[in-house]
Amino acid sequence: MYHILLLYIRAKEIKIKLGILLQKPDSALDLVIPYNEKLEKPAKTQKPSPDEVLQWRDSLDKLLQNNYGFASFRSFLKSEFSEENLEFWIACEDYKKIKSPAKMAEKAKEIYEEFIQTEAPKEVNIDHFTKDITVKNLVEPSLSSFDVAQKRIHALMEKDSLPRFVRSEFYQELVK
Repeated sequence: MYHILLLYIRAKEIKIKLGILLQKPDSALDLVIPYNEKLEKPAKTQKPSPDEVLQWRDSLDKLLQNNYGFASFRSFLKSEFSEENLEFWIACEDYKKIKSPAKMAEKAKEIYEEFIQTEAPKEVNIDHFTKDITVKNLVEPSLSSFDVAQKRIHALMEKDSLPRFVRSEFYQELVK
């Protein structure tokens, strides 16, 4: 029992150290990798002004629309091992761009299996009501199948993840 406790404590220490390492990159360029699956090389992104950065604390949407802000937020969430909500939101945005009904059904199944179903590898924290609506919407997938769940996750990120990001050391450095 004592050995298990020591392993648990050691694992927690490693997790904290990894989080710190991930939060403090060698250069800001390590963080500026805008999300785009089709890009093989990171796009060059101009560092935002302090005024732009200050706007992010009041608007998750402004943060997500700014490549630098998006990459910074994503890196922050990864440092906390809590990026599944953002990854789900991204998957939903990509899903809405699908035109083919066959590809839509395939992608809907992937999103469900990765984020929605119980014990999913990156299960997002949504209430049973939202989960039930989403599952019903997946009987006949449409562009709006994940809308309710995506809005809940957006609200959760706005209420929980964004304030933690704004309090982070990295965000404070960007404001300066």
